[in-house]
Amino acid sequence: MEKFNKDDIEIIYHDNNFVIAHKPDGMNFHSEEGAGFVVLTTQKLGVEQLYSVHRLDKMTSGLIILAKNSVVANLFTTMFENRQIEKYYLAISLRKPKKKQGWIKADMTASRRGSYKLTKTMDNPAITQFKSTSLRTHERLFIIKPHTGKTHQIRVALKSIGAPIAGDIRYANADEAKEEDRGYLHAYVLKFVFKNENFTFIAKPNRGERFLSQMYHDTLEAYEKPWELF
Repeated sequence: MEKFNKDDIEIIYHDNNFVIAHKPDGMNFHSEEGAGFVVLTTQKLGVEQLYSVHRLDKMTSGLIILAKNSVVANLFTTMFENRQIEKYYLAISLRKPKKKQGWIKADMTASRRGSYKLTKTMDNPAITQFKSTSLRTHERLFIIKPHTGKTHQIRVALKSIGAPIAGDIRYANADEAKEEDRGYLHAYVLKFVFKNENFTFIAKPNRGERFLSQMYHDTLEAYEKPWELF
C-alpha cells in the first residue's frame, strides 16, 4: 500500500471559510493509519480541524472542498443537497460506450461486496450527464457532469454503458484493471457561488500515463471550460 504524507496534497486555495485541495489517486479520504486525506490536509495547513462536506473514492484524484468551521460546513452541505455546486470529472475507459454522449438516469442499489448497480426504477435516481471522444487506440475520454452525488455514481454509470473506467478494479475487468498505474477518474472542476462570490477551480490530473499522454493533453484543450459544453 502506498504511503502518503502531507506533502502529497496540493492546496489550491484557502481562506477563512474553506479549503480547496487536490487529493492524489490512491489516497483514502478518511484516516487510514493516520494518513487519510482530511487528516493530512489538516496537518498541512496547521489547523485544529477541517470539516468534510463531500468526498472522493480512494481511486479518484482531484478537487475537494473542506470547510474550516461547522457553520460553513452546513452551508456547503446544503449547497450540495440543492445542486448549487457544479462538478465536472474526467475519466478514461478502454471500451467503446453504447452511446457517445447523453444522460444516464436510474436508481442505484447496493450489490455484492460493497459495489453498487443501477436498477430499472426511477424513485430517487442517480443522474449523470456525459460527453466522450476517442484518444489513442482503445482509449476514450469522458467529461462527466454528475447532477446527483451518490456513492460510486460515475463508476457505475460508465459501466452501465459498457465503458468501465480504466484501472477500476471493482467495476472493470479486475485482471486488466490491475495492469493500470491508477484508476482513471479525476475530479476536474468545482464551480459555485459562496457568499455572493463566484468561484471556479480547475485542477488537471498529474499522475497516470494515460492522463499524461500527448493525445490526452491535446484533446483536453476542448474541455478547458466544461460548463460551456452542457
